[in-house]
Amino acid sequence: MDFAYSEKVNQLRKRLSDFMERYIYPNEQTYRDQIATSGNPHHHAEIVDALKAKAKEEGLWNLFLPDDEYGAGLTNLEYAPFAEILGRVSWSSEVFNCAAPDTGNIEILAQFGTPEQKRQWLFPLLNGEIRSAFAMTEPDVASSDATNIQFSIQREGDEYVLNGRKWWISGAARERCKIFIVMGKTDPNNPDKYRQQSMVLVPRDTPGFTVKRNLTVMGYVDNEGHCELTFENVRVPVSNLLGEEGSGFAIAQARLGPGRIHHCMRAIGGAQYALELMCQRATARVAFGKPLAEQGVIQDWIAQSQLEIEQARLLTLKAAWMIDNLGKKAAQNEIAMIKIVAPEVFTNVVNRAIQVFGGAGVSDDFPLASMWAHGRTLHLVDGPDEVHKRSLARSVIRQLTR
Repeated sequence: MDFAYSEKVNQLRKRLSDFMERYIYPNEQTYRDQIATSGNPHHHAEIVDALKAKAKEEGLWNLFLPDDEYGAGLTNLEYAPFAEILGRVSWSSEVFNCAAPDTGNIEILAQFGTPEQKRQWLFPLLNGEIRSAFAMTEPDVASSDATNIQFSIQREGDEYVLNGRKWWISGAARERCKIFIVMGKTDPNNPDKYRQQSMVLVPRDTPGFTVKRNLTVMGYVDNEGHCELTFENVRVPVSNLLGEEGSGFAIAQARLGPGRIHHCMRAIGGAQYALELMCQRATARVAFGKPLAEQGVIQDWIAQSQLEIEQARLLTLKAAWMIDNLGKKAAQNEIAMIKIVAPEVFTNVVNRAIQVFGGAGVSDDFPLASMWAHGRTLHLVDGPDEVHKRSLARSVIRQLTR
């Protein structure tokens, strides 16, 4: 295995890092001010569109998409370091059209969408003209096991009729979110529980569809929102089916592999940023007659944070390499491991940084409190840690007791 960055990747990394230095970091306050001035926490900050135009001009666009017909044609291993850079600022991914959940939705539309679905939804997403959401999680069942979902999708003639509730649907609060990929059961009595589900496309303005409320994350209101949705006899044409009936579970699995690489590398980028803030604070702050950076316990935290970040980075790069070279099935243990490790490293490092900052760390004068709150959700999204540990343990037991 060779994780060394190629010359192509190094050149792109430099261009992306330079762009972040020139345009993203200097405009972090501008972004916050534009949202605050609007009076709407889900406002689309104007600075994002201005920077999207610059990113397009500089060829830093759709870098996540391995399909070179539509994107940059980078492998998962090649894209991983870019996701890490973008993870340093929560809203920067959208500037480069590399934001979740659009990334996963674009991938499955490119892979499974019909020509008409691509024309209507994929191409506007690729152009950054609209946003999208992925609606799977439900409030009344343990949705970490997708076979548990109860959302009803029934065919009536040339239409599907949708009924049920979804929640924690990221991106749904933004008006630019125009299309929802909704997972539900079209064949609940199928003896094969992995063939009961399907996915259909639901435009935002479809009658009977309601964005009921946004859910806060430990009191924080995310700009894109994590919403509860209701569907009451929502009707869409059968042509809105994504893939085939009964293929919903398989499509969801296809979506998750690369997406977890993105999630984990963004988390590592956030952890790296928190470590930098910790070091800056420790160097500048004096307590008991000397800088915090000279206190043994602080040095231990900094060293431990660096160890954890580097370990998580290398494991994630290994998982990316395995997906690229051996396929998602062969990489399932590594994918489970990074999904466990990356959130743990992120919250550990941010927690140490908060401690170094003291009272300032839990205030909103610095980004750490918000980072920790949102980082805590990473232990749940795409399946809770315990589910991945269960899967990993079973696999390890099989391997070691053959």
